[in-house]
Amino acid sequence: MYLSSKKRHPTLDELVSWARSFEQMMRSVEGRNIFREFLRSEYSEENLLFWMACEELKRESNPTTIEEKARIIYEDYVSILSPKEVSLDSRVREGINQSLAEPHRLMYEDAQLQIYTLMHRDSFPRFLNSSVYRDLLESKRRSCLDT
Repeated sequence: MYLSSKKRHPTLDELVSWARSFEQMMRSVEGRNIFREFLRSEYSEENLLFWMACEELKRESNPTTIEEKARIIYEDYVSILSPKEVSLDSRVREGINQSLAEPHRLMYEDAQLQIYTLMHRDSFPRFLNSSVYRDLLESKRRSCLDT
């Protein structure tokens, strides 16, 4: 789901497309970076960081690395002792706890979907109305008019 990681600025068309599609924004490295900046301002950056860590785990094929990454994700985002704990319902949390005995690439799939849905329904509408997004959009519109 990741695109190239080189940093670049989104075009006006890309910015406008993000307003129409959360999925499109999440596919864009720059879109995720800008959304992350917004989430940081709302003290909910851990949701996106968790989602990205799950994406990375899903692409992994080495069993030892899968086990290590699964443990790190648990410690960083699922453990109630973590300062970056994400909000998961008890059913999903219990499924993760059962998977810890034999970690696998998709063990966080339900949790990842729950957090993705939370960001889509809760954070994303606020992002589109935020100064982070609106200022960037306005700046791009002005620069397009200047050319």
